[in-house]
Amino acid sequence: MSRKNSEKPLLPAHLRGLAVDIPRTWTPEEALAVFELIDDLRDKIWTLYACQMQASLRGQSADNQADASDLPLDEPAPPSA
Repeated sequence: MSRKNSEKPLLPAHLRGLAVDIPRTWTPEEALAVFELIDDLRDKIWTLYACQMQASLRGQSADNQADASDLPLDEPAPPSA
């Protein structure tokens, strides 16, 4: 099977994004259980990677500020009559 030049090659499965469908049929208890699981997972990730994540966030913030400094300053609004 040949691919067109405009098509991007498929990434390996471990590098592809993950779409998660959330059923609308969960009971409130099921929704809470999943929410608590995600909250616990977030806390555990933060415990293990807080320093690296903070450094990454600082780098992203610095990049965004550098990008914003390239934008021209807005001209002041004309005085209202």
